Order: sequence, then structure tokens, then C-alpha cells
Amino acid sequence: MCADWFQEDEKTFGLGYSQEQNGSKSRRNYPSENESSIPSKMLEAAATAFASLVVLGTGFGLGGFLYHRFYKWLVLHKMEGAFEPGDPVLELAAIGKQIPNTITNRSQEESEDHWILREEQAKIDAIVNGTDHGHYHLLIGEKGTGKSSMLLDAMKKVDGEGISMFEAHADLEIFRIRLGKSLDFEFHEDYIGSYFSERGPRDTTALLDIERAFNKLEKVALKRRKRVGRPLVLIINAIHLLRDDEDGRDLLELLQQRAEQWAASNLVTVVFNSDDYWIYERLKVLATRMEVTSVTDLPKAQAITALSKYRQKYFKEAATPDILSEVYSRVGGRLTFLNRVARSKDMLETCNEIIDVERRWFLNQCWVLGMEMDDDVMDQQKYASAAMVLAQALVNLEKDLAEQPNPDGSHNIPQIPLHKARQIMTRADFIREYDHVNLFTITSSAFVRADSVPMQRAFRMICSEQGFDEHLEATLQRINDIESLGRTRELVAKDLVLGGKYKFLLKDGERRGEKVTEVIWEEKADEEDEK
Repeated sequence: MCADWFQEDEKTFGLGYSQEQNGSKSRRNYPSENESSIPSKMLEAAATAFASLVVLGTGFGLGGFLYHRFYKWLVLHKMEGAFEPGDPVLELAAIGKQIPNTITNRSQEESEDHWILREEQAKIDAIVNGTDHGHYHLLIGEKGTGKSSMLLDAMKKVDGEGISMFEAHADLEIFRIRLGKSLDFEFHEDYIGSYFSERGPRDTTALLDIERAFNKLEKVALKRRKRVGRPLVLIINAIHLLRDDEDGRDLLELLQQRAEQWAASNLVTVVFNSDDYWIYERLKVLATRMEVTSVTDLPKAQAITALSKYRQKYFKEAATPDILSEVYSRVGGRLTFLNRVARSKDMLETCNEIIDVERRWFLNQCWVLGMEMDDDVMDQQKYASAAMVLAQALVNLEKDLAEQPNPDGSHNIPQIPLHKARQIMTRADFIREYDHVNLFTITSSAFVRADSVPMQRAFRMICSEQGFDEHLEATLQRINDIESLGRTRELVAKDLVLGGKYKFLLKDGERRGEKVTEVIWEEKADEEDEK
């Protein structure tokens, strides 16, 4: 039994012995078969692994390629949606004014929120709806003249179709984010392929991101031009908030280059909205297709008519022509001031409040400290005294213009050419800061004047105060004295302090016609006298 079990066990474990003719047992010839099967099995395993890699690689590669193509389509599709009817800016404006956010369900009475229609509105409408193309535009004017309101009104008329608007910012990263929000472009930050890259999605500069966004916008504009035939409109509001430094100038140059290119090809109409003159100075250097629209205060007839209609409609009050004329003489045709006055119960009192606010703003920024000022504040007093000198010059000029009133009765605000204003102040660098903080304004034709009619009245009140001229002159003299001390070096001779004496002799020098001064101490001076 043991022998039978062993033979069965050998067969089971593959140790099978064969029975030869002599009856003896020997090991079967299996090793040769095993040796021949190993290479085939290795080849089979390698082929299986290669096939798996090919399948997986092809699957991943094809999937990645299809996702990449889909993502590119999705980016353009999302950007096209940003120019569909209904702009977020209009939504926010509607919420702020508490009016319905659609054009169709708004009543005529509710649609008259902007109750003053400017003459420039027709041109702004043509720019925004795409009728006026082939140029890019710069709207320039003082704060509160109605530039942004006209743009919003024009957008409402077409329900924001084909238009995108955003606010500029001094920080380039914030500018980049706001541009991306307005275009519905995330700068590939939502791209899943960035998870497998070593560099992060924001590992770049803001200018490069803005350039990439404009590349995508250009593709969207090309498709729209083929389909609709009108350009897109990109409105950059408050562009003057950019800093006048290297980064700000680079960004402004990038924007202008794109605006020039798109205007030439009728792809995108870019509209810059600025309160400050320095934007115009920078853009004018490279401008070929730029149109400048100056938005100023309303003329007297239009301002009085609009104010009278508003008081009649909402207050049931028939204001007399004398009161309306007095209101205009105090605040002029600035829309932001007329809006405040029209909504107040006592219009004349509100006018006085506006003038007082402007006066205190100017004094807080530029009041002079007189002869007693400390030398540590000299730099600030240079800034303040230059503003006061310019304000005094405008007030003196106003007296001459009072004899030459405008035929239409509008304000004849005195203005001085920019180069003359710098000559009066003896400084060329302060005027831009005055324009930025709304003390003075520089018009598109390079004239300097008060920022508004209330500010001009504030100048007049300050300069007419008793003793103002002497106070300003004392301040200027103190500044000159401090500068003179800074340029002067004092030498102290100890011998003179102790009672010594020196003698100064003017003698001929070594060269012909040359004179030199010789200083002799007291003892040597006595010896010279004895000789």
C-alpha cells in the first residue's frame, strides 16, 4: 500500500516516473518542456502588459485631448454668454435705484430715473449699440457730469446685448479679476489639467493673464462679426484710477494697442471713461483712431428747464425763474449737484451746503500756515501754497471776465492755459494731483479751472477774507526763508567769538588782473600795519 500511495503521490505532485522495459523507474523527461515554455510565457506577459499600457495610454490621452478641446469650446461659449442680453452691471444699477431690472416691464414713469437728457446721449447710444464703429472712445469730464449714467442708459436701451462693462482699479491683480468677471473668463484656473502641472494656475503676471483674456475675446468677436455684423463693446469705467507708474503705464499701453487693433478691424469698440486729464495725455501719444468726447456741465437753459420740470412733477411746486436762476448761479449745471438740489425741500439752503462742503474740502487740503509754520511741513506747504496762488489767480481773472458775460447766461468760469498755470505756481508737478483730488480740473483742451462752480465760489470766499493776501505772502516768504537756510552754511571763527580780530586785504593775484582776498589774524595784522 505504501508503494501504491507513493506512485499516486508522485503523479499528483508531478514527479511522475515512467516504467521502462527493464521494470526500473526513472524520472520523466519534463525539464526540456519547462525550459521551452518560460520564454513564451514571458513574451505573453510582456504582450499583455504592453497591450494594457497602449489601451490605458490611448484612453487617457484621448480623454485628455477631448477634454482639452471641450474646455477650449467651453471657454469661448462662456465668454459669448457674457455678451448676451442682461448685464450684471444693469442688475446692480437696477437694485441700487430700486427699479425693475428689465426694459419691457418698466413703466414710462419709472424709466425716467435719469431726468436730464444730455445732448451727448445720442452719440453714446450710437457707440454702445454698435452703430458708431471704427474708433475707440475716451469720455473725459469732471466727476458728477453724468458720463457713467449716459453709458448705463445706453446699455439699458439694448438690454446690455453685446456689451461688457467693469470698473478699473489701481492694483493689476484686482483689474485682472474684474476683467475676468465681466468676460466670464477664469484664466484657466478651472482647467482640470492644471492639477497635473508643476506650476500653479496663477504662476504668471496679471498683464499676461489680461493678454490671454483679450486673445479669447478676439475669437468671440470674430464669430460675432460673421453672425451679427456689429462689434462688441467693452467699457472700462474710472480708468483714471490706474496709477501713473510703470505697471499702470504698461497696462494702459496694452489696452490702447488692443483698442487700436480692434477699432481698425471692427471687432471690439473700447470705451475709456476718465475723470482725470493725465489719461488723455498718455493715450494721445499713440492715438490714431481715438475719439475724445468732453462731458461738461449743462448750459443754463437746459439745467433750469430740467430742474423746473422735476420740481413740478415730484413736489407739485412751480419754482420761480428767480429761484431757478439763483440755484444755477450757485451750483452751475453739474448733474450731481442738480440732483441733490432737486430732491431737497429747500433748494437754496442745499446750494449753500454744497458750497460750504467744497470750501472746507479745499481748505483741508491746501490751507497755508503763515510765517509761524515749522520747517518740517515745508513740503506740504509748497503743495498748499501753489494751490492757493493758482486759486488767487483764477479769482483775479474772474473779475475781468465779469464784464464779458456769456450770451446764453451760462457761467463764464475763468480758466488758464495749462502751461501758464504751471508758470503761476512755479511748479509743474502739482497740477495733476490737484486734478485727481477734484480741486482744479484740466479740460480736454488743456485749460485749468476750478473743478466746479461751487469750488470757484469757494475760491472767491477764501481769497476775499480779510488779511488773506498778507497771510499767503507771509507763507511764501517763510518757505523762501527755509529754503535759503537750507542752501546757506554758517562758519563760526572761535577767535572772533573770543574777541579776536581779522583783517581782509584785497591783493593782486599771480595772474594778470586776478584779485584775491587775504585774511590776516590780529597779531599779524598789527605787524603789517607797523610795516
